[in-house]
Amino acid sequence: MNEQLPFHDSVRDRLLQASTATIATQLFRLGLRNTFLNGLLPVNPGHCRFAGEAATLRFIPMREDLDTLETIHDPDYPQRKAIESARPGTVFVIDSRGDTRAGTVGNILLTRLRVRGAVGLVTDGAVRDAPEIAVQPFPVFAAARSAAISLSVHHAVDFDVPIACAGVAVFPGDILAGDEEGVVVIPRHLAPAIAAPAAEQEALERFLLAKIEAGAPLPGTYPPNEQTLAEYAAWRRSLPSPGST
Repeated sequence: MNEQLPFHDSVRDRLLQASTATIATQLFRLGLRNTFLNGLLPVNPGHCRFAGEAATLRFIPMREDLDTLETIHDPDYPQRKAIESARPGTVFVIDSRGDTRAGTVGNILLTRLRVRGAVGLVTDGAVRDAPEIAVQPFPVFAAARSAAISLSVHHAVDFDVPIACAGVAVFPGDILAGDEEGVVVIPRHLAPAIAAPAAEQEALERFLLAKIEAGAPLPGTYPPNEQTLAEYAAWRRSLPSPGST
């Protein structure tokens, strides 16, 4: 069951310090193995990093008697209603069943999400207007690009419900984090537990990478033995404290 605990700024900030690979490792330590959304790539590589709460939308296959151009004039159509009710700080996650034959969102809808304060969009389908989306200051991850209108393949049925995206379960309110590598899903109640260890792992791995680049062998360095960990602790103590000059 997904506990709706607060998602504090301090947790978000620590997650933003860590890569999705590091976060996935921390989740693996807790026994979660299916958390990374494989196959989704950034549409706008200059704007990839985010952390936010999942707001979900679910598509099923289209049906000709339901999905006509008049559909998008209905403000209660779930796709339109979900976007118009998007909350600040959320990541819009679309279950497209992995079907990339048509776009699930275009630049105008995405712009509306951004203006409403969403922090990213993730779909295991395709996006339309990719050239325009690519220059938006807004993280977007998708499986493909397609000029075809969503109604030619997809029918939106509901939002803010549990979905599957790229083979991973996403519950409303789960925490998603993204970077240049992709997107990882964090069960909401686990976000506070992994945020600090993820930020610490990131700092440790920067230290270990510097040692490897300087010629240190893998044994005793990666993973670190007690001596290397002692060197890391001394290195951390030598760093200026936050806010110092």
